[in-house]
Amino acid sequence: MPLTPDDEVHNRDELVSFVRELHQDFLRKGQEGENRTLDGFLEALAAWMQDSPGWYRNAGKELPDGGDWTFLARALQAATVYE
Repeated sequence: MPLTPDDEVHNRDELVSFVRELHQDFLRKGQEGENRTLDGFLEALAAWMQDSPGWYRNAGKELPDGGDWTFLARALQAATVYE
């Protein structure tokens, strides 16, 4: 379920569903998808986050300054060891 510029994730449950859909999309695409390795995915994630003000500007939206960046950082770090 790709996000469009007008879509928003409102709570943790919606974020969980979104991440699970990303995982299923990854499995469906096989080797045809972009960023097929963790290395490529993490590099693309960092690059997009750095460039995100431009994406928001081009989409006519404001970059949310009240996001819970710590939650996202903890989730990413936890996924490196969580089973």
